[in-house]
Amino acid sequence: MDESQQKIALFIDADNAPASKFEKVLSEVAKYGVVTIRKAYGNWKNPSLKPWEELLHEYAIQPIQQYDLSKGKNASDIALVIDAMDVMYTKNIDVMCFVSSDCDFTPMVTRALAEGKVVLGFGERKAPSPFVNACSKFLFLDQDAEKNGTAPLRSQNLKSDTKLINLLRQAIESTEDDNGWAALGPVGSHISNKTSFDSRNYGFKNLSSLFKAIDLFELKRGPGNSFLVKDNRKNKSI
Repeated sequence: MDESQQKIALFIDADNAPASKFEKVLSEVAKYGVVTIRKAYGNWKNPSLKPWEELLHEYAIQPIQQYDLSKGKNASDIALVIDAMDVMYTKNIDVMCFVSSDCDFTPMVTRALAEGKVVLGFGERKAPSPFVNACSKFLFLDQDAEKNGTAPLRSQNLKSDTKLINLLRQAIESTEDDNGWAALGPVGSHISNKTSFDSRNYGFKNLSSLFKAIDLFELKRGPGNSFLVKDNRKNKSI
């Protein structure tokens, strides 16, 4: 199916997501198709949801009222999961999108993936890591991609992120040619098939900018002006 024709269900945990970043969410979701279901869950009598309330009519979001059934407990996430399961099995939906920072929707995400759905997640960095990692793609709403390069300190921080470096190196190794060069497109696809990785979560607008900021890799233009990347360890072994 043409991605522009994919149908998307959007579920918002309004109690635990910033309304100020909703346009960013819609802009990202628009890359995957058309949002046909938009629901936001929360206790709409709570003044803290006023920013979300102001967006309901503008973006045709259906508010779902959830009272605080007991102190310190959030009933919205339970109602959201029930509705999401219902939509997944009764509606013709290709992509499921969850906007939340606190609630762990990992079981819901894994079930949706098992049903062949693409799952997009949005939230702040406090979102539970199992939820983040389970999604097809997860974008942190409190991280804006840089536009004009990075400082040397940023490079050192990236190099010290063992998990990130191993992920990048494994992707190159799995897609490289006999000379150690790998096309950036297949590298990105390999990473996406393994995790919810997004270069913007590290402060970079695309994967090439991220590789450029880490001096452990070499980047050059290949056929069709596309990027090729190489692990610098290969040069040392020659």
